[in-house]
Amino acid sequence: MTFSANLGFLWTELALPAAIEKAAAAGFDAVEFHYPYAQNRAAVKAALAATQLPVMGLNTERGEAGQNGLAALPGRQAEARALIDQAFDWAADLGARNVHVMAGFASGDAARQQFIANLNYAADVGERAGVGVLIEPLNAFDAPNYFLNRIDQALAILAEVDRANVRLMFDCYHVARTEGDILAQFDHARARIGHVQFAGAPDRGAPDLGAVDYAPVFAHIAASGWDQPLGAEYKPGGDTDQSLGWLASLGTA
Repeated sequence: MTFSANLGFLWTELALPAAIEKAAAAGFDAVEFHYPYAQNRAAVKAALAATQLPVMGLNTERGEAGQNGLAALPGRQAEARALIDQAFDWAADLGARNVHVMAGFASGDAARQQFIANLNYAADVGERAGVGVLIEPLNAFDAPNYFLNRIDQALAILAEVDRANVRLMFDCYHVARTEGDILAQFDHARARIGHVQFAGAPDRGAPDLGAVDYAPVFAHIAASGWDQPLGAEYKPGGDTDQSLGWLASLGTA
């Protein structure tokens, strides 16, 4: 298996360029970001060039404090699309493979239609930039009232959008918290998956902690033909370097 360090949670005490260098030194094969927009973009690009680590993706900004994206919020289309434009501008400049379009806290048919309209907009922007679009269901324990919360809901939206460059972010942690059977849900969604993430469950710690045995999960994912780095999006609970024992054990799963 190969792995991507999600620098939204790992080495967060460092500026992003230094965190990229740490990820490379630790043996990660790629990196991914949450919200890099306050960072020095030139310095981030220099660190990526020096380490030669690909960027698996980044998120659209959340919006104001207490929000978790704007793409599914009726009446916020102009703001949501400005955040989409910003994210794809950064992604194209950094060579990122994907942008995760954050839906936000909303519900109902108007929210669904707004999300679909904004995903079509993102698909057009991404097509011009050569960058993919991702959507991700978040579990209701960590993100209550988030618009997108189950795999089948996400697959139905992907079917309606029906754009080749709009795909599913399959986060094993969120699936474990909400839907339980990671392997069954992975197989169910496999054809539409664009990126895979993981963390220990239920506490979102390192993947060698918690209730999920990731050795068979990673073996199953590999057996499906998946050959892209898996995103380590976990909270280290202290010093990131001290949490990396799983890289040796699970990397050979």
